Amino acid sequence: MNDDQLLRYSRHILVDEIGIEAQQRFLDAHAVIIGAGGLGAPAAMYLAAAGVGKITLVDADTVDLTNLQRQIVHMTRSVGVPKVESARETLSALNPGIEIIAVNARADAGWLDINVPGKSVVLDCSDNFATRHAINAACVAHRVPLVSGAALRFDGQISTFDFRSPDSPCYACVFPPDQPFEEVACSTMGVFAPTVGIIGAMQAAEALRVIGGFGETLAGRLMLLDSLRMDWNTMKIARQPDCAVCGNTIDREAAR
Repeated sequence: MNDDQLLRYSRHILVDEIGIEAQQRFLDAHAVIIGAGGLGAPAAMYLAAAGVGKITLVDADTVDLTNLQRQIVHMTRSVGVPKVESARETLSALNPGIEIIAVNARADAGWLDINVPGKSVVLDCSDNFATRHAINAACVAHRVPLVSGAALRFDGQISTFDFRSPDSPCYACVFPPDQPFEEVACSTMGVFAPTVGIIGAMQAAEALRVIGGFGETLAGRLMLLDSLRMDWNTMKIARQPDCAVCGNTIDREAAR
């Protein structure tokens, strides 16, 4: 770390559990954020501010006026601009010492299979069931930790799936892809702006703990937020041996 970095990240370095060692791991890390909307906006800003050295942002949408109520990485002048380009401008201004890679595309299975391997952590900040399962499958296959968040109306949820451990459940263990699921979106149901901020910030915190190797992540737990009453509930989640996604994959990796 140079003198500018030591000063910029000094408030992290002063924390005993972080120190220079974990801060250097942040700088050496490469995080992938799928979605530059309500969840991805605060998550990306905190990871950039914290000094994660390389951040890949993936989103195919453009900034709409209705986004600005909650997607704090975008400005009014960005309406009509691709979200990843708008976010890159904001994040680069926030921390010019890191690299922001903007991918104006949808994160389909093919893209994920090429771009997930070797990354430090993936943050699922997407807004649809199919993409969530594609991200999960890629992270399982390549044993890359996944931080998954979701929010709608006053409700939020977050968990971490750390596939470096053979005992880790995956997203499909909790939300099987073959179960009936009604897709809903904030464009029809609405969302309380601070709810996505809370969940997105927590995703950043989870990602930093994964990268830095300190504290305890939400691996094995699903946290549920009711921000109308500011009530949190935590559920324990376990790997399902018959899971169609991780049931055999992790077993094969553990046997090697």
